[in-house]
Amino acid sequence: MPKTPSPCIDVCKYKRQGHCIGCSMTKAQKQLFKALKKDSHRTAFVQMLTAQQDRLGKYTAWRKAYIKKLKKRKIAPFEFLQD
Repeated sequence: MPKTPSPCIDVCKYKRQGHCIGCSMTKAQKQLFKALKKDSHRTAFVQMLTAQQDRLGKYTAWRKAYIKKLKKRKIAPFEFLQD
């Protein structure tokens, strides 16, 4: 099974109090994700990120873009990404 891809959706503009306007990650979170080796940790990170986005608001387009990224890599979308 392929590794869980980065939550980054290639927007990478850090404007919202240091959060990317595309995925909501901070630069530190982006570095942390890259350091995660276990797929279970990577999946848990994405789940944490979805909770962060829900709390922050304004990231409604991210889920659709990330699900598209998963499907392109032939990875079934995670249950927690479904509405």
